[in-house]
Amino acid sequence: MTLIAKIIAGIPVNVAANAHPGDICWAKVMAQLADLCDNRRVHPSKALVLLPYAQLMQQARDAWAAHAGSVGKVPSFVPRFETTMNWAGSVAAQEGTSDLAVKDIQQDVAIDALTAASLLKQAGLAAQEGILTGRLVEAAWSLARVAASQPPEDRLAWGVRMAGLPGMGLDAPALALELAVARIALAWAAASSYPTDALFSAAPELFVVFEGFQAEPIAEALKTRFGDRAVTLRLTAPEARGALALHATQDAEDEAQRAAACVMAHIARGKSPVALIAQDRVLTRRIRAMLAESDVAIRDETGWKLSTTRAAAGLMSLLRALPWDASSDAVLDWLKNAPAFKPGEVTQLEIFLRKAGVRFWHGLPASFEGAQLVAEQAESLRQGLQRARPLPQWLRDVRAALQASGQWLPLAEDAAGAAVLDALRLRDGSEAALPASVRMDLQDFTSWVNQALESANFSPLHPPAAQVVILPLSQLLGRRMQAVVLPGADEVRLAVSPEPPGMWTPAQRELLGLPSRAEIARGVRTAWDYALRMPGIDVLWRTSEAGETLMPSGFVQEVMLSLSPDLADDPRLKRPVPVQPTPHPMPTGDALPLNRLSSSAYEDLRRCPYRYFALRQLRLQESEELESEIGKREFGNWLHTLLNTFHEALKTAPTSCLSARVAMINIAAEDAVKTLGLSDSEFLPFAAIWPRVRDGYLDWLAAHEAGGAHYVEGESWLEMTYGDVKLFGKLDRIDQLADGSRLVIDYKTEGRPTTQARLRDAQEDTQLAFYAALLADDTLAAAYVNLGEKEPTKTYDQPEIVHLRDELIDSILMDVSRIAAGTPLPALGEGKACDYCSARGLCRKDFWS
Repeated sequence: MTLIAKIIAGIPVNVAANAHPGDICWAKVMAQLADLCDNRRVHPSKALVLLPYAQLMQQARDAWAAHAGSVGKVPSFVPRFETTMNWAGSVAAQEGTSDLAVKDIQQDVAIDALTAASLLKQAGLAAQEGILTGRLVEAAWSLARVAASQPPEDRLAWGVRMAGLPGMGLDAPALALELAVARIALAWAAASSYPTDALFSAAPELFVVFEGFQAEPIAEALKTRFGDRAVTLRLTAPEARGALALHATQDAEDEAQRAAACVMAHIARGKSPVALIAQDRVLTRRIRAMLAESDVAIRDETGWKLSTTRAAAGLMSLLRALPWDASSDAVLDWLKNAPAFKPGEVTQLEIFLRKAGVRFWHGLPASFEGAQLVAEQAESLRQGLQRARPLPQWLRDVRAALQASGQWLPLAEDAAGAAVLDALRLRDGSEAALPASVRMDLQDFTSWVNQALESANFSPLHPPAAQVVILPLSQLLGRRMQAVVLPGADEVRLAVSPEPPGMWTPAQRELLGLPSRAEIARGVRTAWDYALRMPGIDVLWRTSEAGETLMPSGFVQEVMLSLSPDLADDPRLKRPVPVQPTPHPMPTGDALPLNRLSSSAYEDLRRCPYRYFALRQLRLQESEELESEIGKREFGNWLHTLLNTFHEALKTAPTSCLSARVAMINIAAEDAVKTLGLSDSEFLPFAAIWPRVRDGYLDWLAAHEAGGAHYVEGESWLEMTYGDVKLFGKLDRIDQLADGSRLVIDYKTEGRPTTQARLRDAQEDTQLAFYAALLADDTLAAAYVNLGEKEPTKTYDQPEIVHLRDELIDSILMDVSRIAAGTPLPALGEGKACDYCSARGLCRKDFWS
């Protein structure tokens, strides 16, 4: 005889040691249900039992079968165990009731957001549609449970009665929009039909409500409707508490690791299924990922937002690539998610975009070398999805684009992808359920898709036999779990008095019949007390978050005060890890040809040989960000470009007139912004300081030319061969001095102390010497010209440039020969070079012993 049968039959058992709270709970309530049927002379098959949630349906049937067996009956006749939605679906199917009208509250954002927008327009609030649509849907949903509990024939009268309440607490002028949303939500809820409306016409011989932690409005309404035929039974747990373990953790990661370890410990002791209570969505997903790595069979009844799935991200990548001003990164992200585009060609396109610095897709040249075909294919698809159109047409065109880009089949074959297609009505013919009168531009359509994906949940397929069940605390009632792990038991996530959801004030909640704060708090406390009666429960909380101290939940503090339990030991198993010091890398570069060398490459070699090996010889260079914020580097590039344009124009049309030069340099500045693809808004901080930089530079130029110097050429690419290596580089500017010698100029926008330090450590500074090495000239002069933002432009001459150049050439030839001979290229790990080094993760400097 099973334990539950023994309990029902009254056979003495050690309840504290052997009985599961779920067994006791079901044993008592099934005995009461059987007595009801007998006393009222109702056949069990004519009794309808309303359960709090669907997961209890099978357990209720099993419990009834156990009861029948305990009293010697064959469990042939089973009461009808239903939830409101399941019952409503079967009644509607029997009666041939049609689906809800589009105007009704559907509890589906994809449809309700459209209805909310239409209602706002009718109310004269079209201008506020963007900010009020979400609030209206939220308000209407919170009222839907109460409205659905009103008999269909009385619902409109209820709505009129509620609307007549004086201002609903929102009669202040400053709250006019809130009042409008509240009234529209109330009218919408009162005018809607609901799936449960069919239940008011049902006539069960016996209607039994198994009450959960909180009463449901629709259940209470049906009890009133059915009168004496309705009875309430409560699922209760024994008074004895189970084994309790409290875990105070440091932070979210520590909490997740400990929670996963607690689950694994219960499974190792043969206690499964284990209930993992989902108090914090992010924390629960982290724990789930850890358990999945250990191949634990998990049944996730809470799921996660559909918008966070890879399938949703792939669809959104298409929509983000469509606007006319879409960034190059957004289009590349889509192309990488679209199987129809060959990865090799997409990579070539990305290389071109990053080298050319094309930040926005519309800046792509009409013709260029490389993957132009894939760019044209992408543009063809984009052009077809940029104009406004009716919503059903949007869905048909997006479906066609997904098919053309190769994204449709992976979506259809993936569980999350199928959920995305269903949520957005993207399957063929599904768009007919949406109103054709709704016309959207691309921005509105993208917003609608995003809202639908954000509101929908995705639950993965459940395994046949789960070792862990992820569920909310409110659905622990009646579940036969062998252990419970409850993370997130802190003052924020498990509040003793939770904040009621929605926009309604306490006065409004009372007037509308919504659960009050006190009622919600009682429900949470009842759920907490029930959890403490499970066979074993681990309660975890973090003591800090974002640098702030976090207290345990008030429920936990009550337990600690009343029982004074010791904190549990860390369940994570410690294992010895052998010390494996990370040695300094000592690669050799002799197998890699070294026949071309730039100034920046040689500077890398001198600062850290390993950095040169990784970034230059192996070419493991990080990709440039196309959408990064404009900084000092972009400002410097802009100055280089405009100064070259200005001096070439001045060379063509010489003038010493200051006003003419100001006009010419301003035109060059505007051209440089366009050439580099910089937006006016992004460049605004630098545009503000430009007049001061411009005036300082023009003053310097006048004094420079007064000394007999004049501009010769700028932005010149030069090459020079020494031995087996060719040096190359681009010189900012070459001038001719009064005595006919040449002057190499390098522009700097850095702080003056930095420029001065370059001259003090002339042998460590390779830049000017390297540029001098590109010119076969022993009478050469060189200088840095610092274009200060706060101080006037100033020249910093390097008087020993020829000597420094010759030393540099000797050093280059010696270093090249040593590399060719197999001399190691170690990571130095010293100085400022390590602070901003792309190769730091390769050399493992942070892990050296």
